[in-house]
Amino acid sequence: MRHRRAGYRLTRTSSHRDAMLRNLAAAIFEHGQITTTIPKAKAVQPLVEKIITAAKKGDLAARRRVIAKLGGDRLAFEWMYLSKKASEPEKDQINKLREFREGFFNLPKSEEVERNRYGELRKAPKLVKHIFENVAPKFADRAGGYTRIVKLGRHRLGDAAELCVLQFVGNEEGPEIGGKASTRRRTADKRTAFAAKVRKEKAEAKA
Repeated sequence: MRHRRAGYRLTRTSSHRDAMLRNLAAAIFEHGQITTTIPKAKAVQPLVEKIITAAKKGDLAARRRVIAKLGGDRLAFEWMYLSKKASEPEKDQINKLREFREGFFNLPKSEEVERNRYGELRKAPKLVKHIFENVAPKFADRAGGYTRIVKLGRHRLGDAAELCVLQFVGNEEGPEIGGKASTRRRTADKRTAFAAKVRKEKAEAKA
């Protein structure tokens, strides 16, 4: 029996599960939405809601609780880094990513993200500061329910796990669910459609 055993095991040990959920929570605070499986989305959703509720208080105790839930503060927005030798396509790609994510919350400037000569992240905005200054104020007038799960209607290749999008609410006319299917997925869909066509032709020929 599972009396008083709430939550999702996700076929992982407790330490592995906690690390995975913290990384998923950090990703949604950084990007505004993530694509994952439904069990993972349902498992991380309460953690994200509790972090936002604590961040809305804005005091030192709330900041310490958020850091504890995330397993420590961390540098974020590494994807915003632009080198001095960046080409125009690279700049356009970063601008598109910024435009999409700014529909959820304000973003720091690209100049705040720096790397050293070895390619390691040297300077970047802190995630906890971003949560308190940019994410929590967006939900100041909302009592709860800061995120939503949207089923994508497609399955992951390999184990056929159902995929969904976990994203922030409050901007219903803002960013849409984006992203294209992978090349493997498009190839698999073409093969499935072709097999269905062949079966249909054989059935019609027998009739």
